[in-house]
Amino acid sequence: MKKSPVKIKELEASERIKGFEEVVLGYNEEEAALEASRCLQCKNPTCIEGCPVGIDIKTFIYQITQKDYRGAYLTIRQKNNFPSLCGRVCPAEYQCRRACVLTKKGSPYASEQAINIHFLERFIGDYGIKEGIEVGSQDEARFSKMKIAVVGSGPAGLCCAGELARKGVKVVIFEGLHQSGGVLRYGIPPLRLPRDILDVEINYLEKLGVKIIPNFIIGKTKTLDDLLKDGYRAVFLGLGAGIPSFLKVPGENLCNIYSANEFLTRVNLMQAYKFPRFHTPVSIGKHIIIIGGGNTAMDSARVALRLQKMNGIQPDTTIVYRRTEIEMPARRLEIEHAKEEGIKFKFLVKPLEFIGDESGFVSKMRLLECELAEPDESGRRRPVDIPGSDFAISCDMAVIAVGLQANQILTKVTPQLKTDKYGDVVVDPDTMETSIKGVFAGGDIVGGEGTVIEAMGMSKKAACAMLDYVVRQ
Repeated sequence: MKKSPVKIKELEASERIKGFEEVVLGYNEEEAALEASRCLQCKNPTCIEGCPVGIDIKTFIYQITQKDYRGAYLTIRQKNNFPSLCGRVCPAEYQCRRACVLTKKGSPYASEQAINIHFLERFIGDYGIKEGIEVGSQDEARFSKMKIAVVGSGPAGLCCAGELARKGVKVVIFEGLHQSGGVLRYGIPPLRLPRDILDVEINYLEKLGVKIIPNFIIGKTKTLDDLLKDGYRAVFLGLGAGIPSFLKVPGENLCNIYSANEFLTRVNLMQAYKFPRFHTPVSIGKHIIIIGGGNTAMDSARVALRLQKMNGIQPDTTIVYRRTEIEMPARRLEIEHAKEEGIKFKFLVKPLEFIGDESGFVSKMRLLECELAEPDESGRRRPVDIPGSDFAISCDMAVIAVGLQANQILTKVTPQLKTDKYGDVVVDPDTMETSIKGVFAGGDIVGGEGTVIEAMGMSKKAACAMLDYVVRQ
């Protein structure tokens, strides 16, 4: 008899929109065991191929069925230093769960019957934190006196640092902001990734001897040449993609129009949702429009709606997207959560213009209806304008979440660092080494905006190549 998936517990929508508490509550021991028992233990586990860091999914799920939670934790940690984190934010329906044999071949994302691998990973990661299980370094004498610099403390930088530190390398991370975590802290709200979980995962690195220096911008405070002259045997660039893209439509510079980057940074990193205890104000409108269809758009909408509720405003937040829901790149779970929380969706429309009032604040938005044609270069169906279908809606606050571009603070002052037409750093795909000998890169600065686990996959590859590089020097 086929077993049904074990539904994850969540806070009720009516309660969770009142604040920023974590929405997904996770499995308890009994629920994890039931979900793990659904795994077919395939002879050829395709789910592993779907994981960018190659976690032995089959083994750790089997260990759950045997109540060997410590063993499961150690199995995951062989490939992933941050199981609690990844179990919360990985787009599993596009990766390991999509590759599960219980998903119909050719499906764009995982079926409901696919094993909830990410929730099981989260259960084990949280178990490891609760039990204080530590995975020590595998110090190798040949690395113990070597020093490597990591630029950026986002997913790519943290992962690379962890891989190197576990081999005994002395790693120093240089972070431009006052707190570490990169997009994990400034981009993802606490309702998806609680700060205590993020802090525990980062503290693990510090226990391995990784030193994190905040408020230090490589490219301004020091250059790459300075780092290499300071005795670092190699450098990893995990700069991320922190420059927002815009719509390039009239009125985009009106007041109360934010990039998602600024909006989420104000709320998540600078804790604007705790104003006035934290001195970071955000002007919240009565009719909020979010433009975009990815996870950043979902995060922006869910944060905006909560701020309306917390400020005594009747929630009215709408996501506008130029394709349909099927083409939305956001996690299916986040889309469903947004719907449950009362966020509205307008599909097949694109922004034409923002209209302001006499004070220079946005008051309306003009949109044009679209229809879908043939797929574009991304594989999604291309939206085509419908002439004469334009209309206006009320909008006294807008958040533009249509993607991010490469952070070029470092690359602009380092001409010998080769970049492509988008400003992304060019690397050797086998080693992740850049055009500068001994300098490697990974994450969103390579190939554009991607997922947390994809960044970690690149970082693991880079770390292996860096160890080989420093030994050969």
